Amino acid sequence: MPLVHISLKQQLSPAKRRAIADTVHRALVEGLGIPAGDRFQIIGTYGDDLIYDAHFLGIERTDGIVIIEIELASGRTVEQKKKLFKAIADGLAAEQGFRPEDVFVGLIEVARENISFGLGIAQFAGAPPPHLASLAAAQA
Repeated sequence: MPLVHISLKQQLSPAKRRAIADTVHRALVEGLGIPAGDRFQIIGTYGDDLIYDAHFLGIERTDGIVIIEIELASGRTVEQKKKLFKAIADGLAAEQGFRPEDVFVGLIEVARENISFGLGIAQFAGAPPPHLASLAAAQA
């Protein structure tokens, strides 16, 4: 269910924005095992309306910053989340030329009953989706 918001300060071509989205999606599929077809992304360019601290926590950021917010169903381990952060930063650096220092990722976990994929139905309210079922069983 990830709903991904990708915020950029700089104006980039549609092809470059799509490539960034592709890299983030690939990290979600490979890192968290979400289905490849589970892709919902919003990309925005904000110019001076994207405000960030260039030195927070001693990390030197530039206007090449990309802020990625990922809303997803709860149920992942801390280790999975750490691997996801690394996969996104490494992928954007290797494939799209971003500095890892400029990749900011925030996860927002929501209960499955708070998600509707359409038709006004909470499709996973009663049971976890197949890709989370084994994780839920292991945590029980």
